[in-house]
Amino acid sequence: MTEKLTNITPITEFLLMGFTDDQVLQGLYVPFFFLSYLTALMGNLLIIILTTTDRRLQSPMYFFLKNLSLIDICCISVTVPKSIINSLTKSHSISFLGCASQIFLFIFLAGTEYALLIVMSYDRYVAICHPLYYETIMNRGTCLQMVTASWASGCVYGSIHVAGAFSVHFCGPYIVHQFFCDIPSVLTLACSGEQILEYAFIVTSCTFVSVCFLFLVASYIYIFSAVLRIPSAQGRFKTFSTCVPHLTVVILFVFSGIASYLGTNSKSASSLNLFMSVLYSVLPPSLNPFIYSLRNKDMKAALGKILGGKMLPKT
Repeated sequence: MTEKLTNITPITEFLLMGFTDDQVLQGLYVPFFFLSYLTALMGNLLIIILTTTDRRLQSPMYFFLKNLSLIDICCISVTVPKSIINSLTKSHSISFLGCASQIFLFIFLAGTEYALLIVMSYDRYVAICHPLYYETIMNRGTCLQMVTASWASGCVYGSIHVAGAFSVHFCGPYIVHQFFCDIPSVLTLACSGEQILEYAFIVTSCTFVSVCFLFLVASYIYIFSAVLRIPSAQGRFKTFSTCVPHLTVVILFVFSGIASYLGTNSKSASSLNLFMSVLYSVLPPSLNPFIYSLRNKDMKAALGKILGGKMLPKT
């Protein structure tokens, strides 16, 4: 008992050692992360500007997209800049408070994004399956309530998980084999038998996420069945080309996250764990502007107006 207690020392910092053991990855990930961050920042900021300044982009769909873009900017800013700075300065440390803040903010924003993606799928379901009632159902008050509920649920979600993760004692060494502080990697540093509460939170959360995902899939099934009844082949293709990428991003986001949180986590580095973390934390914020908005005709028209009144070329 005495030996176990002596291993528990006050923590002031963790070491983020995600890519340090692989020289090839270490040389490639900084340019990749920098380009991904720059793409996410510019693409999502452009969407926020367009949906704020253009009067034609004031429908519920664009209101949700503006919030999604804000979330994506914040989410990727929580993890990627710190990782790039650590690599360039050869300093891999992150303070205890910084690690806890990173976990809370990332889980808060990821939970908010997932809730908002469900709201957006419901918005598309009403627009396509019940177009005559769309303006009545998706009125301004309802949209504000849905967005507020998404942000609030994300905040509660983040608070629960950061409390569960840091309710344990850590026995060291305080090396996180990840490029940011995430719950599975931090829990591997906890003293034996103390992770049960947070693991219970994770299993419960993944179960809830899976149930919500089934509702999301059901809404897309109704959407696709309605699309198949569209007489115009061009209309069917246009709707499918919009909905399929949306569903693909959601699947990528959900299943890579669940795999990372329910998968096996060890105290040694794992290229698979790093790859899965990149899939759910770096790629979605970078790809969302292209998939959700910048392929949109109205969005391109608004962009052309800002660039000098010229329409962008059709793709």
